[in-house]
Amino acid sequence: MDLNLYIKDIVDFPKKGIVFKDISPLLANPEAFSYVIDNIASKYNQDSIDKIVGLDARGFIFGAAVAYKIGVPFVMVRKPGKLPDQCISIDYQLEYGQNSFELHENSISANDKVLIVDDLLATGGSVKAVSQLIKTLKANIVALECVIELSFLKARMDLDIQVNAQITYD
Repeated sequence: MDLNLYIKDIVDFPKKGIVFKDISPLLANPEAFSYVIDNIASKYNQDSIDKIVGLDARGFIFGAAVAYKIGVPFVMVRKPGKLPDQCISIDYQLEYGQNSFELHENSISANDKVLIVDDLLATGGSVKAVSQLIKTLKANIVALECVIELSFLKARMDLDIQVNAQITYD
């Protein structure tokens, strides 16, 4: 399936000079969405991963569906002030600004095998931050699964984890 048909470019969003890769058409097409989820889930099972971590907010969509498909817990990484329990947090750089992430301290245990799922890998700032949070809890990162990778930004080279993308834009 050509997933490129289900990604729409939005120019100058969220600010001038950015070409936003809109996944809304992919989500609106059950066949394309199922294809992505099945493709990711087919690589893993309950023996190879213990938990799936999804990044706020679009990583929730894909991560939760993959977690359901495999039958493992889903863990949310959220923006500050959105999680009610004790959290660890980290600041990170976006390709167009700065933000912070929080993760429940009790959501991941030492030695858990964790799969990170997100919609897009751009500069890698958010994935690096989440990786640091997971490593702080002494868990092991199996891989990053993303729907889209903007390979021209070369984030993969700065990450010390396996990266798998459904669509790559050079």
